[in-house]
Amino acid sequence: MIMKDKYDYIVIGAGSAGCVVANRLTEDAETTVLLLEAGNPPNLPEHEIPLAWTKLWGTEADWAYFTEEEPYINNRKIYCPRGKVLGGTSAINAMIYIRGSRLDYDHWEKLGNVGWSYEDVLPYFQKSENQQRGASEFHGVDGLLSVTDPLAPSVISQKFLEAAIGLGYERNPDFNGTQQHGAGFYQLTIKDGKRHSTATAFLLPILERPNLTVTTGALVTRLLFEGTQTVGVEYIHQGTIHQVRVEQEVILSAGAIDSPKLLMLSGIGNAEHLQNFDIPVVVDLPGVGQNLQDHILVGVAHEATQDLQPDLTSNIAEVGLFLHTEGRLDAVPDLQFFSGPVLWTHPAYARSAPGFTATVCVTNPESRGSVSLSSAFSKDPAIIRMNYLQSESDLQKLLAGVKIIRQIFHSSVFDELRGEEAAPGADNKSDETLLAYIRETCDSVYHPVGTCKMGTDADSVVNPELRVHGVAGLRVVDASIMPTITTGNTNAPTIMIGEKAADLIKAAA
Repeated sequence: MIMKDKYDYIVIGAGSAGCVVANRLTEDAETTVLLLEAGNPPNLPEHEIPLAWTKLWGTEADWAYFTEEEPYINNRKIYCPRGKVLGGTSAINAMIYIRGSRLDYDHWEKLGNVGWSYEDVLPYFQKSENQQRGASEFHGVDGLLSVTDPLAPSVISQKFLEAAIGLGYERNPDFNGTQQHGAGFYQLTIKDGKRHSTATAFLLPILERPNLTVTTGALVTRLLFEGTQTVGVEYIHQGTIHQVRVEQEVILSAGAIDSPKLLMLSGIGNAEHLQNFDIPVVVDLPGVGQNLQDHILVGVAHEATQDLQPDLTSNIAEVGLFLHTEGRLDAVPDLQFFSGPVLWTHPAYARSAPGFTATVCVTNPESRGSVSLSSAFSKDPAIIRMNYLQSESDLQKLLAGVKIIRQIFHSSVFDELRGEEAAPGADNKSDETLLAYIRETCDSVYHPVGTCKMGTDADSVVNPELRVHGVAGLRVVDASIMPTITTGNTNAPTIMIGEKAADLIKAAA
């Protein structure tokens, strides 16, 4: 075993939040930071090509997790890609930049998380952002993260927008502006036509800072404690076990699957669960790994009467719609739609033909899952149970969404482009058969959050300063701290969490 030098801070995970934290902490030349990442630098051409993001699944840049058999969706195991690379999941995702509803954050504050209201977090969204449209009351231009409009949206995406507006949905030019409801094009984390991950934006430009050490291919196996004081971490690098001590704090930014896993492996979690694996209990914290939430979607796909090959700068899901199923504009939208110029179906409905697809997801699912240990060994993946569609409300909202997509696609706007409905199929009309289709084909939007919930109640894992309850010198900074999932894609909120956490850490130094 090799003991390395001490660092002021150790950040575990160079993902959407970890890269931000490492950047901000090392702005002070006197502060030393060790950033540990289990993956490697992005070295595949697909990392830069927006259109190629799905080709990164199952590569060395992906943990390629699966859930357990999901009992409410025909016992299917659902794929759960997670970034194993500098940039984390921001290096393999669909690049959509959505902050969520202002009501999401006001709700967090009402749950007892002082300092996390919309007015509190908006400056941190702005701080990160280099918004191509210019500065405004909602947007910043001095940040490191490029946020842009689609460079070459497809005709299908333009038709989707036209059809949605024709059905009475409001045109929304900025989902991150005054309101979230309505139809519009998604903004993307792209720069000069290439993906702009948090590694590209926040980490690669500062690798020469002498106070920053980045170690890739480093699998953290456990946190080290003296009593309840965090004193360092243990990790495996090139087959050798290393231990490194920390002077100030360890920042755990391994994501909603691996952050709770590492806490449990280190003795923080439900005592009974840990004792099953003979893991010494540091803190009995039953909320670790609970409260798992994810967005679930289902699609409607049509063959097209002409080839609709998307541009290389397309993220596929170019255009969208947010709405409330009861038509309320004073409530958080409960459905989010994505549409693009590809035939994207469950394998049972696959066709080799040009086409277009729209999908709908429930933005505020009631279903809750968990992450738990499969063993006491860090190399063994965690047990992931999402419990998708456990809630009847989630199922009924997806049904409503399928019907809305059909309305949009059967608008006269699509008459010249619309071929046969590939999925669920024109004969699939009754609620009963559509519900069966949803259970058969629904899939993840790949937004797991919530497993190290921020709060002050007995089920919370971190407090509003993101410190882990019951121990000193340890914070969690990633999507796992969300008490409730945000309305829309979760990458932008996770970057914001990194920005805000960096200020919290600096203030406590």
